[in-house]
Amino acid sequence: MQIGGASSYPAAVANPLPARLLVASVSPDVSPDITRAAQAPVTAPQALADEQSASAREETDNPADTSTNANTSARTQGEPSPEQQQRQQLEIAELVSRDQEVRSHEQAHAAVGGQYAGAPTYTYTRGPDGKRYAVGGEVGIDTSPVANDPEATLSKMDVVIRAALAPAEPSAQDRQVAAQALGQMAEARVQLAQLQRSEAQADTEARAERRREDEEESAGDDPSVAPTQQNRSPPPNLGLYAQLSGLQEPTPLVDLMT
Repeated sequence: MQIGGASSYPAAVANPLPARLLVASVSPDVSPDITRAAQAPVTAPQALADEQSASAREETDNPADTSTNANTSARTQGEPSPEQQQRQQLEIAELVSRDQEVRSHEQAHAAVGGQYAGAPTYTYTRGPDGKRYAVGGEVGIDTSPVANDPEATLSKMDVVIRAALAPAEPSAQDRQVAAQALGQMAEARVQLAQLQRSEAQADTEARAERRREDEEESAGDDPSVAPTQQNRSPPPNLGLYAQLSGLQEPTPLVDLMT
């Protein structure tokens, strides 16, 4: 954009004639070195004036170059451009959202898991602003059964399942833990059923044994049983009948023959 920048510099308009007039005024008897010396003071200011005129025209033609150069210098020194700043702000906003999501997710596991869950641990990344943001996390949870107590195992696995599925959006790992706890619950139910059958059988046998003992005690202590046995007639004495039958035994017959 040119706006007559050279008009403010009158020294730029130079008359070329003085150089030739000075050469013409020199005597022919003067040596060429003297001639060049006489011309030097005239040509040097003319060259300087031409250079200043050209520089003035460049500065007038580019009045906005100062601010542009300043911005370029600032970017060169490490200051991000507006586009880069906007991208950094978007990245920071995403990191903040991710950090909140991760912390809420893991804290839900820990809160519901109670004594069976550990403290949350996080994986961090550093944002463009130099701050650390959580981008991943985990909570340890105990899914082992309670030894020799299937009923306690059922209660524990119920807590584990609720803890694994506590977040609004359970992960694949969360669902895997819940499935493992369901398997433990199925095994505990089988063990509990077997234990209940064994206890029921043992209880039945114990009741039957107590019933027999009670009947024996009742039979020995009941007075109505003894008089019944005493009122019975003794068995008959057959010895007397045997003696009488022996006395009446017929004598042998004598055969009298003549």
